[in-house]
Amino acid sequence: MRFPIDTNDRKPIGRSGETVSAIGLGTWAIRDYRRAEEVLAAAPSYGIDNIDTAEMYGSGAAEELVGRVIRRVGREAYFITTKMLPHHLRSRDEVLKAARASLRRLGLPYVDLFLIHWPEPTLPISTQVRNFEAVYEEGLARYIGVSNFSVREMRIAMESLKSAEIVVNQVHYSILIKEVEHSLLKEAIKEGVTIQAYTPLERGEVAEHPVVREVARKVGKTPIQVALNYLISRPRVVAIPKTERIEHLGEIAGAMGWRLGEEDIKLLEECC
Repeated sequence: MRFPIDTNDRKPIGRSGETVSAIGLGTWAIRDYRRAEEVLAAAPSYGIDNIDTAEMYGSGAAEELVGRVIRRVGREAYFITTKMLPHHLRSRDEVLKAARASLRRLGLPYVDLFLIHWPEPTLPISTQVRNFEAVYEEGLARYIGVSNFSVREMRIAMESLKSAEIVVNQVHYSILIKEVEHSLLKEAIKEGVTIQAYTPLERGEVAEHPVVREVARKVGKTPIQVALNYLISRPRVVAIPKTERIEHLGEIAGAMGWRLGEEDIKLLEECC
């Protein structure tokens, strides 16, 4: 196998020594905020302790949702990640202004992790990352990272920082979209960067793939659980699906606590 199977349901955050549950919850494209709030408030009791949002999601409404959830369940219940739009990265002052706006929506003095949502194409990676580092230096985030960065961009980002480290690269990764495995995941493992996999269920498409369904029948799990377990079986990979249904939350959490065998993983590597 290309990657060893990681059997741990606690995943490291970079090289910080801190860990989070191998499954987190996302907040992109929420349709029913009331139902989503109930699910997110219940998730810690299912063993899920990390939540992902962004200033872009719902034009700030998703950050406000996370803030309401935190007031219900307590700050210690969740490792909180949010993301900054790249047009703020032109100066440290713009970065800090945008970061404080996110924190106001969240109702928090700081987040655990702040990410650049995607690279700003008109600005050198080194410049935008050094500007972004201000959120760490000003105590607005405990850690910083990136999203949608290529191997090259991630390397430049890591080399450009002075006081912080890149602990996470959040990217599109699923059992159907595996480009990450060709080079980025190998580099992340080597450098101690955690990969957060967004859209890991491809809006339900993973559950319709015949090989995923075949493996699910064989191991006595649902196709959704197989698709998520495939991802968290990789070292340093956290999957962050989204759900607005309590019954789906239980299914998602059930992707943890077991692992696919090498034969099944190999079959899924080759088929999808």
